[in-house]
Amino acid sequence: MAITIAVLSQKGGTGKTTAVRTLADVFGRIGLEVLSVDLDPQGNLSDYFDIPADADPTIADVLGGQAKAVDAIYNDVLPANLGLAESELILSGKMGREMTLRRALREVKRRYDLVLVDCPPALGLLTVNAVVAADYALLSTEAQYFSLQGVEQALEVIELAKDNLHPDLEWLGVVMNIADMRTIHSREALAQLKDRFGGKLFGTPVRASIRYAESAERGVSIIDYRPELGDDYFALAEEVLERIGMSEERGRVAELRAELVPA
Repeated sequence: MAITIAVLSQKGGTGKTTAVRTLADVFGRIGLEVLSVDLDPQGNLSDYFDIPADADPTIADVLGGQAKAVDAIYNDVLPANLGLAESELILSGKMGREMTLRRALREVKRRYDLVLVDCPPALGLLTVNAVVAADYALLSTEAQYFSLQGVEQALEVIELAKDNLHPDLEWLGVVMNIADMRTIHSREALAQLKDRFGGKLFGTPVRASIRYAESAERGVSIIDYRPELGDDYFALAEEVLERIGMSEERGRVAELRAELVPA
């Protein structure tokens, strides 16, 4: 049964989707079977994977009960489009609505080693579905003073889900994305996160770069587009695997990192 990780953020623009796309790529390159679930009505993850805009069915159909998850997978991606926003409204009136994604993924999880869920940039019902379906929650935040407040709000959602719906849910940690560590502002934001969250903060901030947007526009992984920037995600992948108890796989990432990233 796959280990499921929900990647969430209280707001947009924190590099969350790029993190899911690149981690899926890294894990796939070391031989893991990875399913990426786009749970954002904007469909950015689907675009990043170059899934056709007219893909049908989508995760919206799965949540609405019109399709099974296994029939909505395209190249190991469960895609989304704007129809997902309507699905959230429909879900809000259903009994057991918070468990819908968990039930929908039950069958397909047997086919994968890891499932990565890209949550919408809000803490609503779709995000609650994601954390209830997950084994771990990973928070993405940007290098801004208000980042601590956003992380705290996301943690409240995680704790509510853990207390009321999913007691086995674990908080994996928080990664600081879009960080320009040359600036005092970013360094102070990092220090603030370290003071508050200690060892829960992942050790490698992901650097800010326009190259991420360029790689997304081309529908290719940053590892292929600019391998030197991919190094941050190799480091993050190693930490993630260590925290979920996959030490052997972490070693394979380290070997791949040494092979692909310029010295």
